[in-house]
Amino acid sequence: MTTTLQQELIAAIRNIPDYPKPGIMFRDITTLLGNPRAFRRSVDELVHPYAGTKIDKVAGMEARGFILGGAVAHQLSSGFVPIRKKGKLPHETVRIAYSLEYGVDEMEVHKDAIQPGEKVILVDDLIATGGTAEGAVKLLQQIGADIVAACFIIDLPELGGRKKLEALGVDVRALVEFEGH
Repeated sequence: MTTTLQQELIAAIRNIPDYPKPGIMFRDITTLLGNPRAFRRSVDELVHPYAGTKIDKVAGMEARGFILGGAVAHQLSSGFVPIRKKGKLPHETVRIAYSLEYGVDEMEVHKDAIQPGEKVILVDDLIATGGTAEGAVKLLQQIGADIVAACFIIDLPELGGRKKLEALGVDVRALVEFEGH
C-alpha cells in the first residue's frame, strides 16, 4: 500500500478527543464511510491480497464490521457471517465470553453459519486491545473456521491487539496505524 493511500485514508478518519472518556482519541470511520473514494479504496485494499483465492466466508463484528465485511464479501464473492452481541440472532447459536477494558461481554454466531474447514476472513474497523477480535477468532475456530486473516482499517499497535491475534496464529492486516489510544 502506498504512502499516498495511507495519507488519504488517515485524512478521511475523524479524530474525536476525550471520547468515550478523557484521554482517549476516538478514531471515527463514519467520515471515511461517507467519502466514496476513501470507502472504495479501503474496501479494495482489504480485498486485494485475497482476490483470486477461495474465501468461503467473511465474518464481520457488530456493527462497523458489518458494513466493511459485507462490502469485502461482495467483492470476493463470499458469504457473509454476522458476529452479534448476545441475544441478537434468531436461530441456534454458539456463544463466547470475551474481555473488554471495562468488563466482560458475550458475542455469538449462528451454529450453522460456517462449515468446518471453510476459509474465513474476519473484518472490523479497528483493532485496539484485541479483546473483541480475539473472542471472535476463538468463536469462529470453535465452529470449525479456518481463519485466513483478520483485517482492519485501523490498528492502534501500542494497545497490543495485533499481537494477541498473531499469538493465535492469525495473520493480521491493517491499512493504517495511529499512535496512542
